[in-house]
Amino acid sequence: MTSIYTPPAPLQTAVLFLVFNRPDTTAQVFEAIRKAKPPRLYVAADGARSSKVGEAEKVQAVRDFILQNIDWECEIKTLFRDQNLGCKYAVSGAITWFFDHEDQGIILEDDCVPDEIFFKFCEDNLCLFKSNFTVGHISGCNLGYVTDAESAGFLTKFPLIWGWATWADRWKNYSLDQGYITSSITKDFKSPENRYWVDISIKMESVDTWDYQWVFTLWKNNMYSVVPSSNHIKNIGFDLEATHTKNTKSELASLDYGQQTPNKAVDKYLNNGFESFLSKYYRLTVTQFALKKIKLLIKGLVKV
Repeated sequence: MTSIYTPPAPLQTAVLFLVFNRPDTTAQVFEAIRKAKPPRLYVAADGARSSKVGEAEKVQAVRDFILQNIDWECEIKTLFRDQNLGCKYAVSGAITWFFDHEDQGIILEDDCVPDEIFFKFCEDNLCLFKSNFTVGHISGCNLGYVTDAESAGFLTKFPLIWGWATWADRWKNYSLDQGYITSSITKDFKSPENRYWVDISIKMESVDTWDYQWVFTLWKNNMYSVVPSSNHIKNIGFDLEATHTKNTKSELASLDYGQQTPNKAVDKYLNNGFESFLSKYYRLTVTQFALKKIKLLIKGLVKV
Protein backbone atom coordinates (compact mmCIF):
# COMPACT_ATOMS: atom_id res chain seq x y z
CA MET A 1 0.00 0.00 0.00
CA THR A 2 1.19 3.50 -0.81
CA SER A 3 2.49 5.22 2.33
CA ILE A 4 0.28 7.94 3.71
CA TYR A 5 2.05 10.96 5.09
CA THR A 6 0.98 12.97 8.09
CA PRO A 7 -0.98 16.06 6.97
CA PRO A 8 0.65 19.44 7.67
CA ALA A 9 -2.33 20.67 9.70
CA PRO A 10 -4.03 18.55 12.37
CA LEU A 11 -7.47 17.25 11.54
CA GLN A 12 -10.23 19.05 13.46
CA THR A 13 -13.16 16.89 12.34
CA ALA A 14 -14.44 13.73 14.01
CA VAL A 15 -14.29 10.42 12.12
CA LEU A 16 -16.74 7.52 12.23
CA PHE A 17 -15.07 4.19 11.42
CA LEU A 18 -17.54 1.45 10.41
CA VAL A 19 -16.07 -2.03 10.88
CA PHE A 20 -17.19 -5.63 11.09
CA ASN A 21 -15.23 -8.83 10.50
CA ARG A 22 -12.24 -8.08 8.24
CA PRO A 23 -9.03 -7.57 10.26
CA ASP A 24 -6.82 -7.24 7.16
CA THR A 25 -8.71 -4.44 5.41
CA THR A 26 -9.53 -2.78 8.73
CA ALA A 27 -5.84 -2.46 9.55
CA GLN A 28 -5.10 -0.65 6.29
CA VAL A 29 -7.92 1.86 6.68
CA PHE A 30 -7.04 2.37 10.34
CA GLU A 31 -3.46 3.24 9.40
CA ALA A 32 -4.75 6.12 7.28
CA ILE A 33 -6.96 7.30 10.14
CA ARG A 34 -4.04 7.02 12.56
CA LYS A 35 -1.94 9.26 10.32
CA ALA A 36 -4.71 11.85 10.15
CA LYS A 37 -5.14 11.83 13.96
CA PRO A 38 -8.79 12.87 14.29
CA PRO A 39 -9.52 14.55 17.65
CA ARG A 40 -12.54 12.29 18.15
CA LEU A 41 -12.82 8.75 16.81
CA TYR A 42 -16.11 6.87 16.75
CA VAL A 43 -15.93 3.13 16.09
CA ALA A 44 -19.10 1.20 15.26
CA ALA A 45 -19.16 -2.56 14.75
CA ASP A 46 -22.05 -4.89 13.98
CA GLY A 47 -22.32 -8.13 15.94
CA ALA A 48 -21.26 -11.51 14.62
CA ARG A 49 -23.72 -13.77 12.82
CA SER A 50 -24.41 -16.94 14.77
CA SER A 51 -24.68 -18.86 11.49
CA LYS A 52 -21.07 -18.02 10.50
CA VAL A 53 -18.51 -20.29 12.14
CA GLY A 54 -15.51 -18.35 13.42
CA GLU A 55 -16.98 -14.94 12.72
CA ALA A 56 -17.27 -13.98 16.41
CA GLU A 57 -13.49 -14.32 16.73
CA LYS A 58 -12.89 -12.11 13.69
CA VAL A 59 -15.31 -9.48 14.95
CA GLN A 60 -13.56 -9.39 18.33
CA ALA A 61 -10.12 -9.28 16.68
CA VAL A 62 -11.13 -6.20 14.68
CA ARG A 63 -12.36 -4.39 17.79
CA ASP A 64 -9.29 -5.32 19.83
CA PHE A 65 -6.91 -4.22 17.09
CA ILE A 66 -8.39 -0.75 16.83
CA LEU A 67 -8.55 -0.08 20.56
CA GLN A 68 -5.03 -1.37 21.12
CA ASN A 69 -3.47 0.76 18.37
CA ILE A 70 -4.87 4.24 19.00
CA ASP A 71 -1.57 6.00 19.76
CA TRP A 72 -2.58 9.65 19.44
CA GLU A 73 -4.52 11.86 21.82
CA CYS A 74 -8.21 11.63 20.97
CA GLU A 75 -11.62 11.04 22.44
CA ILE A 76 -12.88 7.54 21.69
CA LYS A 77 -16.50 6.41 21.51
CA THR A 78 -17.61 2.89 20.57
CA LEU A 79 -20.85 1.29 19.46
CA PHE A 80 -20.19 -2.46 19.58
CA ARG A 81 -23.29 -4.50 18.82
CA ASP A 82 -23.86 -7.82 20.59
CA GLN A 83 -26.32 -9.01 17.97
CA ASN A 84 -26.01 -8.84 14.20
CA LEU A 85 -28.30 -6.19 12.72
CA GLY A 86 -27.15 -6.44 9.11
CA CYS A 87 -25.92 -3.71 6.80
CA LYS A 88 -29.22 -1.83 6.61
CA TYR A 89 -29.74 -1.25 10.31
CA ALA A 90 -26.19 -1.45 11.67
CA VAL A 91 -24.74 1.19 9.34
CA SER A 92 -27.67 3.61 9.36
CA GLY A 93 -27.97 3.29 13.13
CA ALA A 94 -24.24 3.94 13.58
CA ILE A 95 -24.37 7.09 11.45
CA THR A 96 -27.36 8.37 13.43
CA TRP A 97 -25.46 7.63 16.66
CA PHE A 98 -22.47 9.54 15.29
CA PHE A 99 -24.55 12.61 14.48
CA ASP A 100 -26.25 12.50 17.85
CA HIS A 101 -22.84 13.64 19.13
CA GLU A 102 -21.35 15.63 16.23
CA ASP A 103 -22.52 18.53 14.07
CA GLN A 104 -20.47 17.27 11.14
CA GLY A 105 -18.15 14.39 10.43
CA ILE A 106 -16.22 12.08 8.12
CA ILE A 107 -17.30 8.47 7.56
CA LEU A 108 -15.11 5.56 6.47
CA GLU A 109 -15.89 1.87 6.09
CA ASP A 110 -13.40 -0.91 6.72
CA ASP A 111 -12.50 -1.42 3.05
CA CYS A 112 -12.12 2.19 1.87
CA VAL A 113 -8.50 3.34 2.18
CA PRO A 114 -8.14 7.13 1.80
CA ASP A 115 -5.10 8.93 0.44
CA GLU A 116 -3.41 11.91 2.11
CA ILE A 117 -5.76 14.43 0.46
CA PHE A 118 -9.04 12.85 1.50
CA PHE A 119 -9.36 14.22 5.04
CA LYS A 120 -8.49 17.80 4.06
CA PHE A 121 -10.85 17.62 1.08
CA CYS A 122 -13.71 16.57 3.35
CA GLU A 123 -12.88 19.06 6.10
CA ASP A 124 -12.49 22.00 3.70
CA ASN A 125 -15.84 21.27 2.08
CA LEU A 126 -17.61 20.73 5.38
CA CYS A 127 -16.49 24.21 6.31
CA LEU A 128 -17.21 25.74 2.89
CA PHE A 129 -20.76 24.42 2.57
CA LYS A 130 -21.80 24.26 6.22
CA SER A 131 -24.45 26.96 5.83
CA ASN A 132 -25.25 26.25 2.19
CA PHE A 133 -28.06 23.71 2.02
CA THR A 134 -27.64 23.28 -1.71
CA VAL A 135 -25.02 20.70 -0.71
CA GLY A 136 -25.79 17.68 1.48
CA HIS A 137 -22.92 15.30 0.87
CA ILE A 138 -19.12 15.32 0.37
CA SER A 139 -17.69 12.37 -1.56
CA GLY A 140 -14.08 11.30 -1.27
CA CYS A 141 -14.03 9.05 -4.32
CA ASN A 142 -14.42 9.66 -8.01
CA LEU A 143 -15.50 6.52 -9.84
CA GLY A 144 -15.29 7.84 -13.35
CA TYR A 145 -16.76 11.29 -13.67
CA VAL A 146 -15.40 13.34 -16.55
CA THR A 147 -14.20 16.51 -14.87
CA ASP A 148 -12.31 19.73 -15.27
CA ALA A 149 -8.83 18.78 -14.10
CA GLU A 150 -8.16 22.34 -12.97
CA SER A 151 -11.00 22.31 -10.44
CA ALA A 152 -10.69 20.70 -7.02
CA GLY A 153 -14.22 19.34 -7.18
CA PHE A 154 -17.68 19.69 -8.67
CA LEU A 155 -21.34 19.16 -7.84
CA THR A 156 -23.51 16.29 -8.99
CA LYS A 157 -26.86 14.73 -8.12
CA PHE A 158 -25.21 11.36 -7.53
CA PRO A 159 -23.49 10.88 -4.13
CA LEU A 160 -20.65 8.38 -3.75
CA ILE A 161 -20.10 6.70 -0.38
CA TRP A 162 -16.62 5.17 -0.49
CA GLY A 163 -15.34 7.65 2.06
CA TRP A 164 -17.64 10.61 2.59
CA ALA A 165 -18.77 13.36 4.94
CA THR A 166 -21.90 15.29 5.84
CA TRP A 167 -23.59 17.33 8.55
CA ALA A 168 -26.01 16.35 11.30
CA ASP A 169 -28.62 18.80 10.05
CA ARG A 170 -28.61 17.04 6.66
CA TRP A 171 -28.60 13.54 8.10
CA LYS A 172 -31.62 14.33 10.32
CA ASN A 173 -33.77 14.09 7.16
CA TYR A 174 -32.69 10.48 6.66
CA SER A 175 -35.15 7.64 7.08
CA LEU A 176 -34.98 3.96 6.21
CA ASP A 177 -38.62 4.22 5.18
CA GLN A 178 -38.34 6.61 2.26
CA GLY A 179 -41.46 5.29 0.56
CA TYR A 180 -42.08 5.19 -3.15
CA ILE A 181 -39.95 7.58 -5.18
CA THR A 182 -41.90 9.02 -8.07
CA SER A 183 -40.56 9.90 -11.48
CA SER A 184 -40.88 13.58 -10.56
CA ILE A 185 -37.72 13.25 -8.47
CA THR A 186 -35.82 11.63 -11.33
CA LYS A 187 -37.34 13.71 -14.11
CA ASP A 188 -33.92 14.94 -15.20
CA PHE A 189 -32.59 11.41 -15.68
CA LYS A 190 -32.92 9.63 -18.98
CA SER A 191 -34.39 6.15 -19.40
CA PRO A 192 -33.58 3.44 -18.48
CA GLU A 193 -31.78 5.06 -15.53
CA ASN A 194 -35.02 6.75 -14.43
CA ARG A 195 -36.77 3.39 -14.37
CA TYR A 196 -33.88 1.86 -12.42
CA TRP A 197 -34.24 4.30 -9.51
CA VAL A 198 -38.02 3.98 -9.42
CA ASP A 199 -37.69 0.18 -9.35
CA ILE A 200 -35.16 0.39 -6.53
CA SER A 201 -37.59 2.43 -4.42
CA ILE A 202 -40.29 -0.20 -4.89
CA LYS A 203 -37.94 -2.91 -3.58
CA MET A 204 -36.61 -0.76 -0.74
CA GLU A 205 -38.11 -2.72 2.15
CA SER A 206 -36.49 -5.97 1.01
CA VAL A 207 -33.04 -4.53 0.20
CA ASP A 208 -30.49 -4.96 3.00
CA THR A 209 -28.74 -1.64 2.54
CA TRP A 210 -28.86 1.94 3.80
CA ASP A 211 -27.30 3.95 0.99
CA TYR A 212 -30.15 4.08 -1.53
CA GLN A 213 -32.22 5.73 1.19
CA TRP A 214 -29.51 8.36 1.61
CA VAL A 215 -29.55 9.05 -2.14
CA PHE A 216 -33.32 9.52 -2.01
CA THR A 217 -33.00 11.76 1.05
CA LEU A 218 -30.67 14.08 -0.83
CA TRP A 219 -32.88 14.09 -3.91
CA LYS A 220 -36.05 14.79 -1.96
CA ASN A 221 -34.35 17.76 -0.32
CA ASN A 222 -32.89 19.06 -3.61
CA MET A 223 -29.31 18.67 -2.45
CA TYR A 224 -26.18 18.15 -4.50
CA SER A 225 -23.03 16.23 -3.65
CA VAL A 226 -19.48 17.48 -3.93
CA VAL A 227 -17.19 15.03 -5.73
CA PRO A 228 -13.41 15.50 -6.11
CA SER A 229 -11.93 15.91 -9.57
CA SER A 230 -9.71 12.89 -8.93
CA ASN A 231 -10.15 9.80 -6.82
CA HIS A 232 -9.02 9.80 -3.15
CA ILE A 233 -10.21 6.31 -2.14
CA LYS A 234 -9.09 2.77 -2.93
CA ASN A 235 -11.66 0.09 -2.22
CA ILE A 236 -9.72 -2.98 -1.10
CA GLY A 237 -12.79 -4.99 -0.18
CA PHE A 238 -13.56 -6.73 -3.45
CA ASP A 239 -13.74 -10.43 -2.52
CA LEU A 240 -16.27 -13.21 -2.01
CA GLU A 241 -16.56 -12.39 1.69
CA ALA A 242 -17.76 -8.84 0.98
CA THR A 243 -21.40 -7.86 1.46
CA HIS A 244 -21.77 -6.09 -1.88
CA THR A 245 -18.40 -5.87 -3.68
CA LYS A 246 -17.97 -9.53 -4.57
CA ASN A 247 -16.88 -9.09 -8.20
CA THR A 248 -13.07 -9.18 -8.03
CA LYS A 249 -12.87 -8.47 -11.77
CA SER A 250 -14.75 -5.17 -11.48
CA GLU A 251 -12.89 -2.22 -13.00
CA LEU A 252 -13.52 -0.40 -9.73
CA ALA A 253 -11.53 -3.03 -7.81
CA SER A 254 -8.33 -1.70 -9.37
CA LEU A 255 -9.20 1.99 -9.18
CA ASP A 256 -6.22 3.81 -7.68
CA TYR A 257 -5.70 7.25 -6.20
CA GLY A 258 -5.89 10.09 -8.71
CA GLN A 259 -7.46 7.95 -11.41
CA GLN A 260 -10.65 8.55 -13.35
CA THR A 261 -11.76 5.16 -14.62
CA PRO A 262 -14.56 5.56 -17.21
CA ASN A 263 -17.70 4.00 -15.75
CA LYS A 264 -20.95 4.19 -17.67
CA ALA A 265 -22.88 3.19 -14.56
CA VAL A 266 -22.14 6.47 -12.79
CA ASP A 267 -23.09 10.02 -13.56
CA LYS A 268 -23.07 10.45 -17.33
CA TYR A 269 -25.37 13.40 -16.98
CA LEU A 270 -22.69 15.95 -16.16
CA ASN A 271 -23.31 17.63 -19.49
CA ASN A 272 -27.10 17.45 -19.16
CA GLY A 273 -27.87 19.78 -16.29
CA PHE A 274 -25.69 18.38 -13.50
CA GLU A 275 -22.37 19.75 -14.73
CA SER A 276 -19.76 21.29 -12.49
CA PHE A 277 -20.15 24.89 -11.53
CA LEU A 278 -17.34 24.88 -9.01
CA SER A 279 -14.43 24.94 -11.43
CA LYS A 280 -13.96 28.71 -11.20
CA TYR A 281 -15.55 29.31 -7.81
CA TYR A 282 -14.39 26.39 -5.72
CA ARG A 283 -12.29 28.17 -3.11
CA LEU A 284 -14.67 31.04 -2.50
CA THR A 285 -16.38 31.68 0.83
CA VAL A 286 -19.93 30.42 1.32
CA THR A 287 -21.29 33.95 0.77
CA GLN A 288 -19.28 34.43 -2.41
CA PHE A 289 -20.27 30.96 -3.60
CA ALA A 290 -23.96 31.74 -3.04
CA LEU A 291 -23.68 34.92 -5.10
CA LYS A 292 -21.93 33.06 -7.91
CA LYS A 293 -24.61 30.38 -7.87
CA ILE A 294 -27.37 33.00 -8.14
CA LYS A 295 -25.66 34.40 -11.23
CA LEU A 296 -25.40 30.90 -12.72
CA LEU A 297 -29.06 30.22 -12.00
CA ILE A 298 -30.01 33.43 -13.75
CA LYS A 299 -27.94 32.42 -16.75
CA GLY A 300 -29.58 29.00 -16.74
CA LEU A 301 -26.33 27.11 -16.35
CA VAL A 302 -27.48 25.08 -13.34
CA LYS A 303 -30.80 23.89 -11.96
CA VAL A 304 -32.28 24.46 -8.54
